Amino acid sequence: MSRSGAAFKIAETRSDQMFPILEPLEIERMRRFGVTRAFGAGDALVRVGEAGHGLGIILAGAVDVTRHHDTASRELIITHHPGAFMGELAQLVGRPALVDAHARGPVQALLIPPDRLRALLIAEADLGERIMRALILRRVGLLETGVGGPVIVGRADNGDVLRLEGFLARNGHPHLRLDPETDLEAKVLIARFGVDPGQLPIVLCPTGQLLRNPGEAELARCIGLVGPIDPDRLYDVAIVGAGPAGLAAAVYAASEGLSVLVCDCRAFGGQAGASARIENYLGFPTGITGMALMARAYSQAQKFGVEMAIPDEVTTLHIGHDPIREDAEHGPFVLRLSNDESVIARSVVIACGARYRRPQIENLEAFEASSVHYWASPLERKLCERQEVVLVGAGNSAGQAVVYLAGLVAKVWVLVRGGSLAASMSTYLVDRISGLANVEVVTDAQISRLEGGGGMLHTVHWRRGASGEEVRQPVRHLFLFIGAEPNTNWLSGSGVAVDAKGFVISGSDANSDRGSLETSRRGVFAIGDVRSGSVKRVAAAVGEGARVVAALHAFLGAANGVQAFSRNH
Repeated sequence: MSRSGAAFKIAETRSDQMFPILEPLEIERMRRFGVTRAFGAGDALVRVGEAGHGLGIILAGAVDVTRHHDTASRELIITHHPGAFMGELAQLVGRPALVDAHARGPVQALLIPPDRLRALLIAEADLGERIMRALILRRVGLLETGVGGPVIVGRADNGDVLRLEGFLARNGHPHLRLDPETDLEAKVLIARFGVDPGQLPIVLCPTGQLLRNPGEAELARCIGLVGPIDPDRLYDVAIVGAGPAGLAAAVYAASEGLSVLVCDCRAFGGQAGASARIENYLGFPTGITGMALMARAYSQAQKFGVEMAIPDEVTTLHIGHDPIREDAEHGPFVLRLSNDESVIARSVVIACGARYRRPQIENLEAFEASSVHYWASPLERKLCERQEVVLVGAGNSAGQAVVYLAGLVAKVWVLVRGGSLAASMSTYLVDRISGLANVEVVTDAQISRLEGGGGMLHTVHWRRGASGEEVRQPVRHLFLFIGAEPNTNWLSGSGVAVDAKGFVISGSDANSDRGSLETSRRGVFAIGDVRSGSVKRVAAAVGEGARVVAALHAFLGAANGVQAFSRNH
């Protein structure tokens, strides 16, 4: 194994885990999962943008893994020799490859396709752990360098650039951003494709396709992040929402043999995925970022064969129209998607959480693309470096964001509507914030007005208490953490009851006699933040995701009995 200057930074400290060498006996144990193939000198084992063979174990010869450039040249990342294996997380589910791999000379390789790779990870636990760790670390390396992902050309503070970078980051997909004012490569691309600077941003996909300021769904399809759904496949369960609850349900359901599809309109992780650091989640005494926690859950679900449709937005839910399979009590259910595709499932789990609440502030929308933020990721933190920012909110998510931002910004003004943070924030966060010299908490405060121009914010006004004293503060970035409202408009007409605030009613409140998670519609369950009366914590959502699987088995077992009776009569 050899590496070049293009090697990943993480390899400097975790090289043995990132690029392990398998022993001959270990390879023998893996042969039953794949087929042996021979390649000639210069043959491509993997091409960027094409679905690969899955995991490729080198039996003889050497394979160069290279970074794909816009030019004809390739930059060497690593050379694999016998005992090494090719692949990263994309190969786990058959998504397009992010790097090229060519045989240096004659090569023999054991190729394990994605479905058999998932079987190997489960059947060979020790080997599976080492392989899975390597696949994850390699993806981390790609994220570090942007290798293999699309190239975004545009200014860092452009609202659409922020939107596209945020989408890719939240989906754990590598990418590069080139500034047209400072990067020569950006200027070359603009000239080559004849792009007017007013049309930026543009996105160059690994396949060479150029997109002009695309939407998230268009970009996702260009890079192979999401593909078409089989309209004739009947899933055991369709899960709407890929936050902690939805991913937990997916992992437990798939690990127990159910066929699972997960849909989400934007990215995996939900609001938890945007948390700067979660410190009160069991088992992580030093804390963990929400993205890291949710990325592990996402990979774990894929390991068990869960099919992901992200980003795919569900627009309606209703009982199917197949007279042979339709039953008022037992489905199947049809989920219509915004792209006109359909999902057919025997049961449905609603785990779509809640969307960020937007305060009633005049002209707020004018600044949302570039200056108003509803989460605090490394992208937003870098934008605010050495600047003063205003953050509104007093819950745990707000507290985590304050602590995270304070490490890089000049000052954080925290606006709290109530009299203190302690009423709604965990004590450990209140204590930490009180010790930060560059954080000022303003109580009994409410934003009254925003000023700016050209889509960029430059001043925030707020009023204090009964006196109505108005404060004017020059800032360019405003963070809003004022809670969330249920994302349940798509349930209209489905027969699923919601409460006055739009949260899904379940259990006895929904006249269900089949457990606390079933809704007013048999076979449809609600878990996590979207469920009326739920505890709004990551651990609680994960617990409900695990618990709903028992209810799914009970429902599907009863449905199978009804269908068998119908066929026999």
